[in-house]
Amino acid sequence: MDWHAFLRAWSREATARGFQSETLVEVGGYPLLASDRGDLSKPCIYLSSGMHGDEPSGPQALMELLKADFFDDRFRWLICPVLNPTGLEAGTRENVHGIDLNRDYCQCQTQEVCAHTSWLKKQPAPQLFLSLHEDWESSGFYFYEINIGGEASPYRAILKAAAPHFPPEPETIIDDHPVTEPGWIYHSEHPDLPEGWPEAIYLAKMGCPLSLTFETPSRSAMGQRMSCHQAVVKAAVEMCLL
Repeated sequence: MDWHAFLRAWSREATARGFQSETLVEVGGYPLLASDRGDLSKPCIYLSSGMHGDEPSGPQALMELLKADFFDDRFRWLICPVLNPTGLEAGTRENVHGIDLNRDYCQCQTQEVCAHTSWLKKQPAPQLFLSLHEDWESSGFYFYEINIGGEASPYRAILKAAAPHFPPEPETIIDDHPVTEPGWIYHSEHPDLPEGWPEAIYLAKMGCPLSLTFETPSRSAMGQRMSCHQAVVKAAVEMCLL
């Protein structure tokens, strides 16, 4: 995948659909892009992908949703389509300096996370955060939920949307997390490691009431992973309209 070309295409497609995009920082010759669109008075939804460079289906899924005009005027949209461009170029989980960005949202030691959190601080706390990931060890779909808003969990709707693409991941322990129900991990707003915050914990600390981190099995076909990501994003957004 030519990630320079992808980022140029994202900027072009986003501009054509009324988004404003900015480069938060350049790392290794790649821009870290953030795009926003919509009235500030409307509920805000924030989406991110490309946190880990060996998980390329998330950015591709967001691109397909963008081209399909999914991000319409119902909400204010914030999107970071490629948070780790140097990792994606290398095909590695970590960035070019060997750091897992998704453990740096407390200490902010990396250029990417420092620039990203500075941008997030300027935005309204989103009503919903959706993060697109993959898992090389899984055979099915699963997701993490952080819910500090007191609302009912959307887990049934999310698993139903994923079902045509992947069954729920059958493991009962995933990355040392007990599974609440197959395919669903209900996580507290507290990090597993005191200083190793992932992006979702940072968003919870910002006051985002609901964060959903979607994980598709990396060993499956790219198109299947992309389709699943698109389906669960649509289901989560539709939930916000209820």
